[in-house]
Amino acid sequence: MIRVKICGVTTVQDAEFALEAGADALGLNFVPGTPRCLEVAQAKAIAEALPAFGTRVGVFVNEPPERVMEIARRVGLDAAQLHGDETPEDCRRLIERGLRVIRALRVKGPETIAQIDAFTGCAILLDAYVKGALGGTGETFDWGLAQQAAVTRPIILSGGLKPENVGEAVRSVQPYGVDSSSGVEGAVPGRKDPERTLSFIENARAAVSELEEMKR
Repeated sequence: MIRVKICGVTTVQDAEFALEAGADALGLNFVPGTPRCLEVAQAKAIAEALPAFGTRVGVFVNEPPERVMEIARRVGLDAAQLHGDETPEDCRRLIERGLRVIRALRVKGPETIAQIDAFTGCAILLDAYVKGALGGTGETFDWGLAQQAAVTRPIILSGGLKPENVGEAVRSVQPYGVDSSSGVEGAVPGRKDPERTLSFIENARAAVSELEEMKR
């Protein structure tokens, strides 16, 4: 079974549809200056409107742990995805306070994969490195590096994933989970396209079924 996260959700409608389509987690963006950034009150309204199932993940960049915890409590987040220069100590402080942590690493090369072991107790998300961007770029990276990492640690694969390539990504990397933001959108950043969202989830799960069938 593969876990699917739909990130950069900005409306209750999109969040409800993603969960009904089979998403396991939703990403709520708190990164100022990005097109999918939410005010705390907006995120709280989305989180409170959702059913009990589905993991609510807040996406942060270089926010102090105290600020992350404050937003997590106000919104009702289950986990924090740290997408900046956060240290293993930053992650540990959040984990000790009861918040699950996803440490996102933007992959430049093997040197990025070498950083993973420092982040104990965290889930690891691998995204594409694009100079000057923090994520949501629609760019992919060398899945061979992710494949190496997935041998020893559960990996959430991100970076340019969309309905058209998520099956290939799952078969190649065999990650714990997959994550998409811009890849399931139409023309408007932050608004998820229902058909693309459903296709993304279905294609990811179909690829897992193919792998399981091959092992029989």
